[in-house]
Amino acid sequence: MSENKRKILVTHALPYANGSLHLGHMVEHVQGDIWVRFQRLCGHDVHLVCAEDAHGTPIMIKAKNEGVTPEQLIEAVAVEHRQDFADFDISFDNYYTTHSDENRYFAEQIFNRLNDKGYIDRRTIMQAYDAREKMFLPDRFIKGQCPNCKTEDQYGDSCENCGATYSPTDLINPRSVLSGEPPIEKESEHYFFKLAEFGEFLQNWISDSKRVQKQASNKLNEWFEAGLQDWDISRDAPYFGFKIPGTEDKFFYVWLDAPIGYMASFKNYCDKNDLDFNEYWHPDSSTELYHIIGKDILYFHALFWPAMLHGSGYRTPTAIFAHGFLTVNGEKMSKSRGTFIRARTYLDHFDADYIRYYYAAKLNSQIEDIDLNLDDFVQRVNADLVGKLVNIASRCAGFIKKRFNNRLAGTLEDQQLFEQIVDAKAQITDYYENRHYSRLIRKIMSLADLANQYIDEKQPWVLAKDLEKENELHLICTQGINLFRIIMMYLTPVLPGLAQRSEQFLNTQIVANDSWKNIDQPLLNHELATYVHLLKRIDSAQVEKMLQAEMAYQPETKKENSVSEQPSTISTDDFAKIDLRVALIIEANHVEGADKLLQLTLDLGDEKRNVFSGIKSAYRPEDLVGKYAVVVANLAPRKMRFGVSEGMVLSAGPGGSDLWLISPDSGAKPGMQVS
Repeated sequence: MSENKRKILVTHALPYANGSLHLGHMVEHVQGDIWVRFQRLCGHDVHLVCAEDAHGTPIMIKAKNEGVTPEQLIEAVAVEHRQDFADFDISFDNYYTTHSDENRYFAEQIFNRLNDKGYIDRRTIMQAYDAREKMFLPDRFIKGQCPNCKTEDQYGDSCENCGATYSPTDLINPRSVLSGEPPIEKESEHYFFKLAEFGEFLQNWISDSKRVQKQASNKLNEWFEAGLQDWDISRDAPYFGFKIPGTEDKFFYVWLDAPIGYMASFKNYCDKNDLDFNEYWHPDSSTELYHIIGKDILYFHALFWPAMLHGSGYRTPTAIFAHGFLTVNGEKMSKSRGTFIRARTYLDHFDADYIRYYYAAKLNSQIEDIDLNLDDFVQRVNADLVGKLVNIASRCAGFIKKRFNNRLAGTLEDQQLFEQIVDAKAQITDYYENRHYSRLIRKIMSLADLANQYIDEKQPWVLAKDLEKENELHLICTQGINLFRIIMMYLTPVLPGLAQRSEQFLNTQIVANDSWKNIDQPLLNHELATYVHLLKRIDSAQVEKMLQAEMAYQPETKKENSVSEQPSTISTDDFAKIDLRVALIIEANHVEGADKLLQLTLDLGDEKRNVFSGIKSAYRPEDLVGKYAVVVANLAPRKMRFGVSEGMVLSAGPGGSDLWLISPDSGAKPGMQVS
């Protein structure tokens, strides 16, 4: 890495302003924040910006359902998002919104420039229209059967099962998500960006291996092979967004003004901090621009966005860093499985540094999904952060306080070991710079092992019993504190909260910009603050409480002036796949460590089933024995901390004590099918 001071602008993908952040979102924001914090430690001039993605039909519909204006909705969501990011220590320099004067200015400017150069086409097309709701339907508001693999309940733009992309008119048996009615086709004039005219430019652009990862390049080449299509950048009223200049009922598609939000957020930041916006966005700029995004929006960022920028006279990104998705316990996040975890639910139960560390230990520079295995999460936090890292400081700090009045010795006991830890800086720097985070964590933890081995071999607790060994004890504990300081500095971008607490204990700066250069300067004849516990161990019971809290979460919505939502429909064939059976409850017990679960043993006629059911607040176990219930019998078994649940008991009601089992009338026998 060059020692010259670099000027860097980093952006994260914009969270959509219609719901809470979850742990999947935080994969991106944590890894980007780690990279930015590292660059700052190196003394570079780095700016991290983001914004709320605030436009589109979903926001308009949700605001209507909640009886508020879209502006009120996006502001309320933005307040929640900002707090979540702050509590996860995501160090944004500016967090803004796409519903801003700056974003309107740049969207209109870029559109006008592209239009003046002949890159915008107007044509009449047939659009899906909901006659009941009297509105044109965006792709994601149409569902039907995939034309490629025939999977049911797929959106109007792509199939989640086979990955095929298509037009809403290609769907088999399409229906409106709003009304449930089949959409009709209606003519509408739309504006198209001539993406195909940028084919040669884009192929050259993505061929540079420094701009996109190899997997991304391979995926982008598939789209070139299929042929670049003109991009519909307009939407019909009603629509929450910016009107296209010169029109009354046409709006910019959200994916046109969303990436422009990077420019708008940075312009807002520049105006408040006397920075030169053009220095970063001029086509001849020598600054660096990086977009950190999920693999699902690669198409927009690596094709549409560079073409729009190039065509309108702005610079293109230095690189796009794409990442994979998060699974929890090996499965896609799911509310029904209890593995959908909001950012706030996590923060209510755990320190942000725990998940930052766990993600870093899993991440690399490739586009690969990572798994949050909750048992492994507990083990890794306890073993690495508490058992290795913090243990170095705690094993030495007590002796320094009791025997040496919190003052370190004037020399080191083992200069060679100190230099060995310091010399790892070059490799660690390379790992940070190239986002090889999992290698980085393994390397740093190996250094923590060396430090702990040193303390084990020197046995300060034995030396403390011999007053003649006082000087040796002082030197060894001073050495241990200095090794902890270096290792903690290496981890500062990953663990900013722990780094700040460590800084208070060490009574010296380790998280300041440019401190990376001073990592080889030991603390000698230096006074420490009194040591307090830096991190606590965690256990599986805390994880279970977090999951139960998430399962119990019900978002508050305003019922006044709300619009009744049409329930999603399923086909008769889909319903026939659900195997509902009558079950006799033959045993019911409390579950140790679970606040809401009861363990039920069910008789289904020819077999017995074990089922965990969240009905503890409504029923006592002794009142359930002998009762009949309806159970979903063909659910896949779910492994829980308490055992395996082999079905689902059906109940009705708002929850809590107001919950009633769905029980068949007398005459039903265990195992009978409900039809």
